[in-house]
Amino acid sequence: MDGMKLAELLFPHITKTTEEMQQKYPSRQLPEGAKVTRFAPSPTGFLHIGGLFAAFVAERVAHRTNGVFFLRIEDTDKKREVENGVSGIVAGLQAFGVSFDEGMRSETEETGAYGPYTQSQRKEIYQTYCKELVQKGLAYPCFCSAEELAAIREEQEKNKQNPGYYGSFAKCRDLTYEEIEEKVRQGLPYVLRLRSPGKEENRISFEDGVKGTIEMPENVGDIVLLKTDGIPTYHFAHAVDDHLMGTTDVIRGDEWISSAPIHIQLFDVLGFEQPRYAHISPIMKEDEETGGKRKLSKRKDPEAAVDFYHEVGFPKEAVLEYLLTIANSDYEEWRANNPDTPREEFPFSLDRMSKAGALFDLAKLNDISKTYIATLSADEVYDRTLTWAKANNPEFAKQLEQDSDYAHRIFGIERGNEKPRKDIAKWEDTVFYVAYFYERPSFEEFPENLSKEDMIEILETYKTVYCHEDVQDDWFPRLRDMSEELGYAKAPKFYKKDPDAYKGHVGDVSTVVRVAATGRRNTPDLYQILQVLGKDEVMARFDLAIAYLKA
Repeated sequence: MDGMKLAELLFPHITKTTEEMQQKYPSRQLPEGAKVTRFAPSPTGFLHIGGLFAAFVAERVAHRTNGVFFLRIEDTDKKREVENGVSGIVAGLQAFGVSFDEGMRSETEETGAYGPYTQSQRKEIYQTYCKELVQKGLAYPCFCSAEELAAIREEQEKNKQNPGYYGSFAKCRDLTYEEIEEKVRQGLPYVLRLRSPGKEENRISFEDGVKGTIEMPENVGDIVLLKTDGIPTYHFAHAVDDHLMGTTDVIRGDEWISSAPIHIQLFDVLGFEQPRYAHISPIMKEDEETGGKRKLSKRKDPEAAVDFYHEVGFPKEAVLEYLLTIANSDYEEWRANNPDTPREEFPFSLDRMSKAGALFDLAKLNDISKTYIATLSADEVYDRTLTWAKANNPEFAKQLEQDSDYAHRIFGIERGNEKPRKDIAKWEDTVFYVAYFYERPSFEEFPENLSKEDMIEILETYKTVYCHEDVQDDWFPRLRDMSEELGYAKAPKFYKKDPDAYKGHVGDVSTVVRVAATGRRNTPDLYQILQVLGKDEVMARFDLAIAYLKA
């Protein structure tokens, strides 16, 4: 068949050549060893933590080598697209500090010289390459209906044959030009298929950046390149785009491994240099029902959605630190040895990623986040809590803003020490953390080992000896001396040595004072809390506690 003639029949509107396309998208001029990676999601819903993870890995690979990381939107499936899907993806990446050099900034804005970065805007490009494949006899139109394709699948299943459109099942592969022309003139819908050069007995092998050597059967199927509306399939579009955009390393989920033979074949028939592939295992989670592991689920796990981390207020720095711990197993050791070094300097490597899939551990993220927040100043904690609250808890934001000096002093308690407390894992936690500073407490947590009479005596006596002007070095000795006078050991070790000689120890006394002031047994430094509350409020709370114990 005359390929040139068929190409003109199918693509009379395409006047540009692939050479012109290549000139429009010249090879990138980058330093030796620089890698070009991309994140290429579909705008079909919320950004998944697995997507953020893949984007973060791709960004690290590019920027560690002084390369380029870009955002491409693969929107060829318009039926599944959601409103403002692109903006949601962009906002999700930016909120967690995953910065891209080129690509979409919103539904209508983009940056970079290799666009459009939205596939639906690149229709002419794809069809130009399809026209060339037809000219070379490497692609042909297929007019099979959905019913005919279903019948082929049914026959293959019945005979336990490999599924697909290939060999004797490829009914349109050998149509004559005259037959094709007649069908086109009749207006029959058709897709454009690859005339696969693959053979069932052949196998391919490639080096995967994460998995190592992968060997698979060669693709023999005449896959669809263009759908009936002239829009490309993912398989074809990604090959053309990654070539023209200069992608050197395709980093994606390992669910795409099964498609690798198709993609490698497409690069070959198109005459493109094949990029390196790195297939990331999915983030896993312990399944309480089965005791095994499963993928993080959009349906079952709120933490699967990136929005979850915004809503509860995990700092982006903590999330990225955590992602690095599950991306490279040696990151924790590096961080311990380099506590003040920017994470960007960590020598991230694909070959140190888990081949089986990292296990997501929310408790571990909490620990990392607590450690990070403990390094922040009171001003930083206040500002970031307020920003979170304005978006997620307006009443709490109003409370913080009513007296910002008071709120700053609350967040300044035990902050800046050599070993700061780690009470806050996420900004949502601050609501509980500061609650007793704004509301007088209940007193259910008084210790059980002391009688009500003893606790009343402690509080009534402490009211007479408490001095709000004491500096911290004088405050505890005053409490300890009072404890001894009331019959309590001045240290727990003395009480343990001879418990019958004492009512309790100074720790029991301070717990009574702590619960009277805050309603809690476990709080930051009690002296600092009393200082922030102020003498009048402290005395009022002691009176309320005494009344509670007497009731």
